[in-house]
Amino acid sequence: MNWHTHDERPRDRRRGRREGEGDEREFGRRGGPRGRGRGFGRPGGWQNVDLPPADDAQAWFEGRLPSEWFTPVNVIVDREEITVLGSLADETTEDAAAAEGRISRFRAETRPQRIEIAEEAQARYGRKVSWGVELGEVQMLFTHISVPVMTRLRQPERQVLDTLVDAGVARSRSEALAWAVKLVGEHAESWLADLRGAMEEVDKLRSEGPEI
Repeated sequence: MNWHTHDERPRDRRRGRREGEGDEREFGRRGGPRGRGRGFGRPGGWQNVDLPPADDAQAWFEGRLPSEWFTPVNVIVDREEITVLGSLADETTEDAAAAEGRISRFRAETRPQRIEIAEEAQARYGRKVSWGVELGEVQMLFTHISVPVMTRLRQPERQVLDTLVDAGVARSRSEALAWAVKLVGEHAESWLADLRGAMEEVDKLRSEGPEI
């Protein structure tokens, strides 16, 4: 498996951010969370009180994306981001360099359309859109958002993170925490899916309210 990340946008020094920020967000990962129309996070409840629902995101992107782009396409949704993961349609290659070149060509050729689609989706769902593309055993990770999460840890929990750092598994406590969360997600996928399903039922009942 070959992993590649790129961020080619020049930094706008006057505004303190990269030029084009918000116009194109791209991300891809094999073996990551998979979902049909949504991924991590709740569709309702107090966390998403100001967010429009995104339960139909999978169907919307399937209808909106040009049919010749991907087969298949997978859409993952959380509270901040919509990730569109696609396999290039009707193409295979065993040469990694050729696959990397083909993905780069796809990225350049489809940029204006992807920006337009991302803007439409952002207006509809209130979330940034990321893109990920794979061909054979190669995936290219484009620019994606990284959301800070504040937490307080007691000494035993900090010692776990420090052990991961000291062992070279992670370079920092924040990276060790991200690694631990990823590991839990991989090994508790079935339980997390059941938990999300239960929360969806709670949100559905809350939205319906009692009959009076």
